[in-house]
Amino acid sequence: MIRHISIRNFAIIENVEIDFNDGLNIITGETGAGKSVVIEAVSLALGSRADTAFVRSGTDKAVIQLVATVEGKSNSDPDGPAEYVITREVSSAGRSLCRINGEIVTLSALSQFCKGLADIHGQYDHQSLLDPDNHIRLVDLYRKDTILPAKADVGALFAEYTGLREELARLKKDQAEGKRQRDFMSFELQEITDAHLREGEDTELEDEISLLQNSEKIFSCLAGAYQTASESDYSILSAMKQVSDTVGETSQYTQELSDLSRRLESLYYEYEDACSELREMRDSTVFDPAALDEAIGRYETIKHLKEKHGRSIPELLEYADELRERLSSIDNADEEIAALQAKIERTAMALEIASNKLSELRKSAAAELEQLITEQLSQLNFGEAAFAIDFTKAVDASGNTLFSAEGTDIVEFLITTNRGEPLKPLSKIASGGEMSRIMLAFKKIIGDYDHIPTMIFDEIDSGISGIAASVVGRKLLEIARRHQIICITHLPQIAAYGTSNYRIWKHSDDVMTYTSVDPLSDEEKVREIARLLGGENITPTTLASAKELIEASQ
Repeated sequence: MIRHISIRNFAIIENVEIDFNDGLNIITGETGAGKSVVIEAVSLALGSRADTAFVRSGTDKAVIQLVATVEGKSNSDPDGPAEYVITREVSSAGRSLCRINGEIVTLSALSQFCKGLADIHGQYDHQSLLDPDNHIRLVDLYRKDTILPAKADVGALFAEYTGLREELARLKKDQAEGKRQRDFMSFELQEITDAHLREGEDTELEDEISLLQNSEKIFSCLAGAYQTASESDYSILSAMKQVSDTVGETSQYTQELSDLSRRLESLYYEYEDACSELREMRDSTVFDPAALDEAIGRYETIKHLKEKHGRSIPELLEYADELRERLSSIDNADEEIAALQAKIERTAMALEIASNKLSELRKSAAAELEQLITEQLSQLNFGEAAFAIDFTKAVDASGNTLFSAEGTDIVEFLITTNRGEPLKPLSKIASGGEMSRIMLAFKKIIGDYDHIPTMIFDEIDSGISGIAASVVGRKLLEIARRHQIICITHLPQIAAYGTSNYRIWKHSDDVMTYTSVDPLSDEEKVREIARLLGGENITPTTLASAKELIEASQ
């Protein structure tokens, strides 16, 4: 709810502070005193578009601060109210600044935050009832216990239906793309498969080619080394044998000689094994041009595949598996598409049944709502009014049903306020006063489940007087039991119902014009209503009449 508003340098207002209360807050004042300016200021604080014309002449900027409490947002008490300070600044240079609790936010963020805080109803303001998108929401909330569960079922089925259609579109796209690439993928797979790749083979081939290319040199070196090591009469192997045997003859005399003998004996046998391996490598080293050509050819084949695909042998083998899977998917795509289409058809049927059920529930609720709204309009001086809720099914250009999470209904409120006139969309109603009274009819019916805490009415009394005005006042008071109402009026019959009354008045000096807003005491309220009844010349008769109006309202 709106608890306080501070307005500085806004239009004709220099500095005004207003504390609003729960219940029905009534603002009265003479024409031109600035009543609608207050509403403009509230609207600006709630996120409407700014205009440099709002900045008071001779000042740099206009500043509006609004203090509001929102139920269920308190950090200390989740069920209690949280207080927010909303600040809006508009400079004469055209710059606009928005803050929530001192933190700068964008205009869109401010508008979104304030969306559920207050509804402003007046001929210059956006009204939620004029937006047909809200009409279906109001019908749904009227019988929310039965409609909302059915709506949730539709939403779940629509989400499934949408997901399946997206999957089908993706599958068809992949199939079309796959068919274009199938021959190429088959060729690549065959090329990799025919290569019979083996992990690590390229490294083995590098060693084999190096060996074959240098086999003559290797053989010569190995043969010479073996001959030097073991074949001559004075070979190293013979010398090591002689040294080992000689030292061995002394091993029994000391521990050191024994250890040395074992080391020399070990070296001899290790060297003997090395010579044997050297002989085997010499004997196995053969220059084979055919084997070299074969190894080089195989290596070039593997190198070509690696360079072509930019992959190692393990990655090529993995890529081949991927190609097999993709080709299999392409070959089986028709079956997958057919199965998915059948599933979509089943889901569409279930969605249509659920949407039809939801539509029937809405139409049943709408029939009740039509009757109740018509009765309220009659009480609000729309004696010739007729109200209807129009349902049409959403279809595309070809006449096919368009499903959505909301169902298939397009709902719009229709009304005529004059006998003989056809029903027209509510958005075609021109008078702000009429719209305000129509909103009253709705708020009386939907007040129990509409969660917008504050409603602001400008020109609520346009075109009415007498008994009708008293009815409007009573409706406002009824609605104010569950909502905070801020209402501007010039009719005493409505002002009498105020639980908090304010007077807005204008005064001037030699330079500027100023506007002030004063809360009224009980006695001041009587005098203000007397002024509304009889003008500035307040008499005992008008005072008595004012008291009678107030007593009647209570």
